[in-house]
Amino acid sequence: MSHTVTLVIPCYNEQAGIGQVIHEVAGVLAAHGYDAEVLVVDDGSTDHSAETARAAGARVIRHRSNRGYGAALKTGIAAATHSNIVIMDGDGTYPASAIPELLKMLESADMTVGMRRLSGGNIPLIRRPAKWLLGRLANYVVDGNIPDLNSGLRAFRKEVVQQYLHILPNQFSFTTTITLALHCDKYAVRYLPIEYRTRKGKSKIVPWDAGSFLVLILRTAALFRPLRVFLPLCFVFLAYGIGKAFADRTHQEFISATAILSLVSALMILLIGMLADVVVTRLGRLDIRATSAYRDEDTLEHD
Repeated sequence: MSHTVTLVIPCYNEQAGIGQVIHEVAGVLAAHGYDAEVLVVDDGSTDHSAETARAAGARVIRHRSNRGYGAALKTGIAAATHSNIVIMDGDGTYPASAIPELLKMLESADMTVGMRRLSGGNIPLIRRPAKWLLGRLANYVVDGNIPDLNSGLRAFRKEVVQQYLHILPNQFSFTTTITLALHCDKYAVRYLPIEYRTRKGKSKIVPWDAGSFLVLILRTAALFRPLRVFLPLCFVFLAYGIGKAFADRTHQEFISATAILSLVSALMILLIGMLADVVVTRLGRLDIRATSAYRDEDTLEHD
């Protein structure tokens, strides 16, 4: 494994902590012998985040307007100098000390993820029920176990993630989507338990983002594993139709229109799911060359 790495840090109004984060990661990587590029993508901050990051020694790329967490990561990944990439938030919640171990684990994996410990961690209690539900749904979609669906600390090779850039969202669901995509495509993803510290500054995630994550998981499932979505829906309509038909025959001669409609709906959902599965498995879903759009010079300011 090469001892070169680009650390991509998306940043939006993180003046309070970004400088300390940069100094911490640069020191850790230098101590472990890495030739490290620290790349901060300032996503249209209204404070002095970009100036603070530059003063701390980072290379800074600025979005002229706020485009989203995922958009900042895509810009950083496309502009990264080295093949080995680590992404990390700029709010001080993730320990830089875990990065060398993540890079070491990357020698035998396609992506390594810092798995946050909930016990003793700083993930708000109000978010944990939604995270648990979303986690169970994600595990069902990939037919496996995902210990941390959307950790913001992870390492990967540029060529692995680059093929998915054009389907990855511009918002916070970037990490959720890339996790699901690599698991669905049977890439090797390994997890490293880490501590999750108190953030510096205000969180950008709001409670109703859970609904967006739910829609995202279902959309990703339809893209990568369509039958995992369509078959359960088919069985629901089929079971209701059969049950309603039996109930109808107990007190009348004919089967009701509701039962017939439910059975027809089950058949239609099954056929649509099978067609989607054929499209995914035989025709392919990704154009791995569609990555250049994320270096649009009209939206970036380079230092």
